[in-house]
Amino acid sequence: MKIRYLLLHAYGQGGTIRTVITQANAMAALGHEVEIASAVRRKDRPRFPVDPRVALVPLADQRAGVPADSLGRKLWRRMRGKIVPFGEFAAEYFTERVERAVIDYVSGLEGGILVTTRPALNLISARRTPKSVICVAQDHMNLGAYPETIRREIARYYGRFDAIVVLTRTNQVEYRILLPGTPIVRIPNAVHATGQVSRQVNPVVVAAGRLVKQKGFDLLIPAFQKAAERHPDWRLRVYGGGPRKAELAALVSELGLEDRVQLMGRTDRLEEKLAEASIYALSSRFEGLPMVMIEAMGHGLPVAAFDCPTGPADVLTSGKDGLLVPPGDVDGLAHALDRLMSDKALRLRMGAAAKRTAGNYEADSVMPLWEDLFAELLSREPINDSYWTR
Repeated sequence: MKIRYLLLHAYGQGGTIRTVITQANAMAALGHEVEIASAVRRKDRPRFPVDPRVALVPLADQRAGVPADSLGRKLWRRMRGKIVPFGEFAAEYFTERVERAVIDYVSGLEGGILVTTRPALNLISARRTPKSVICVAQDHMNLGAYPETIRREIARYYGRFDAIVVLTRTNQVEYRILLPGTPIVRIPNAVHATGQVSRQVNPVVVAAGRLVKQKGFDLLIPAFQKAAERHPDWRLRVYGGGPRKAELAALVSELGLEDRVQLMGRTDRLEEKLAEASIYALSSRFEGLPMVMIEAMGHGLPVAAFDCPTGPADVLTSGKDGLLVPPGDVDGLAHALDRLMSDKALRLRMGAAAKRTAGNYEADSVMPLWEDLFAELLSREPINDSYWTR
């Protein structure tokens, strides 16, 4: 079958980019004809490996340069397209030129399957893709995380899709309430299988993600400070880059944690760094499906996490493979970290359970779900809703 994926920036880095490229590579390995279209291109080569059997098609080449963030936002307001609403997290990318390039791409397709991967691209596809194409919208976040401007457009246009694919049961329920009659399918993202498991010998708490407000590292650092008062040998390492690095570094300095909390920046060896740690901390204010958390569980790391919407509670069972605390509860997160730091036997037991849980998200378990969905959609038969509720 012919499968096309449409990403905002296939040459960048981030959880959505990585998981969509992983999915495309897996489909190509299964013998399907696969293409990734990238709305913009700002780098010479993709950050994540793309199977040579996958065609990579950039729509708007911006390697010559783009405006700085502040100017970019002003440029978007003056020259924005007509479909992508204000409030989309990546709205500033969608100048009139970029939006037109995406419209031209989707409107020129014939047959096959198109999978779009964020609200802006989903909305363009819903309004401009020919009816001969099977259209599937992915939501890599969750409905409640979007501002009202986006939810209003979702309610208006997402009913045109042949299926909407979400990552968690919680999000599935929310979409079914909003769009009764539209097939809402739950398929989690796939993680890489790994054989490298933490031996629980290094007193290290690890976290990873973009240094942005969503990830809540400003909450994790004081939680670690409280927990670490009784554990002077423990360290916190945060991997990732982003606009809040200076702010977080100032917080580390203000709390006197320069020797104990490290902002490690980006790394190409995250799997190795996860396996070297003993606890994974997730402090997000909201998530879609926390992929790095699941990868950490695959390395045998127990998790201390906020029970934020959505994701953590859809994956782990508190007390079995990790510890969940109320969203934003710094003292609660500190207590969970303290409990895990204090008990190696508990970490080993929860880590073993976490690895078993992560096995449910490996490609061998997830990719057949995509093949089944695509085959069902191409048959033009009604979606078997009871199957996709499981």
